[in-house]
Amino acid sequence: MKESKTNKNQSPLWLVFLLAASCGLIAANLYYAQPLAGLIGNSLSMPRSMTGLIVTMTQLGYVIGLLFIVPFSDMAENRLLTSLGLMTAACGLLISALTHHAGLFLFAACLTGFGSVSAQVLVPYSASLVPAKEQGRMVGNVMSGLLLGIMAARPLSSLLAQFTGWRSVFLLSAGIMAVIAVLLVYLLPSRSPRKNQSYRSLIASLLPLLIHTPVLKRRAVYQACLFCSFSLFWTVAPMWLEEHYHLTQTGIALFSLAGVGGAAVSPVAGKLADKGFTKPLTLLAFLTASAAFLLTHGILTPTRISLMVFLAAALLLDMAVSGNLVLSQKAIYELGDQTRGRMNGIFMAVFFTGGALGSFLGGWAYAHASWFGASLIGMAMPLIALLYFLTDNGYNHNYKKEIINEQII
Repeated sequence: MKESKTNKNQSPLWLVFLLAASCGLIAANLYYAQPLAGLIGNSLSMPRSMTGLIVTMTQLGYVIGLLFIVPFSDMAENRLLTSLGLMTAACGLLISALTHHAGLFLFAACLTGFGSVSAQVLVPYSASLVPAKEQGRMVGNVMSGLLLGIMAARPLSSLLAQFTGWRSVFLLSAGIMAVIAVLLVYLLPSRSPRKNQSYRSLIASLLPLLIHTPVLKRRAVYQACLFCSFSLFWTVAPMWLEEHYHLTQTGIALFSLAGVGGAAVSPVAGKLADKGFTKPLTLLAFLTASAAFLLTHGILTPTRISLMVFLAAALLLDMAVSGNLVLSQKAIYELGDQTRGRMNGIFMAVFFTGGALGSFLGGWAYAHASWFGASLIGMAMPLIALLYFLTDNGYNHNYKKEIINEQII
């Protein structure tokens, strides 16, 4: 199969940086609106009950793209597919910045999420550039950029909106997406997978691929549970900090920057995965995520020290989620090149569904039982993943590629 025109023994530093920076800037599109929902809703005269749709529609578009566009990378030229997605996202962002109609804004938000799945074409693409023994490190480096974009998006959009208005956030990102689209077309090596099936059969293979690939199924559930806790924390924490610590929007933005440190573990996790430490590190991620919520239960009285402990909990949670994400993608990408795009799309769709569930549960629990009730759910989700982890009968993570190829592709 013709994967790339590059030498797989070479991965220039500039290429790794380009992929990591591109993934981070693209993924940030999913989170810019999260702290701005109130401002956007007021500006567009949305009913308060509808403001939650601002983020939901972006995530909906992203999930649709994960299921119907990312799998297409198994048969389409990756470089062109990525750039087309970026231009779609740029159009959505531009409409968001210019429209004064709520309905059109929500459509544009969905379009932005749909086009932003380009990041999930680039991640498995990066793994195809290096030998299997180096894929963990490569994916870890690229994912560190993606996670940095996710975690920095909220505080940066808050700060930019405070000084230049919320529309400038979307306008600036639209320009960035257009620039990245051009750069990737001219600078990335091509990857044209063998076209051995139709698009219809490609999509039809998604469910069998999930059912018959134990590693994919387990890793998707693990990450969905962790991302559920992650989304719950970052949905509820700003409300708790504002109400009990009296932080301003700028203060909450600065607090959110703590999450950026969590991205630093991604390259380390990738290197350790290459050395065979995937299972013990997965266990550590579950325990760390639950411990992060447990830590907050001793500091519910608002003081400067308790705020620092809360900050430490945020960092621990983000490290657990970031590290396990790299471990999971490393395990999945080892299953074979021909199904890599589809498996990545399934994996991301499942774990983003967990994130959407976490946001919903967090808001519901906070309304009825404040931080105490919400954090109990956040603590429980990694423990559920841990229980599932303990049922693993030692199934080899290097699932036989020929079985996948014969039964699914």
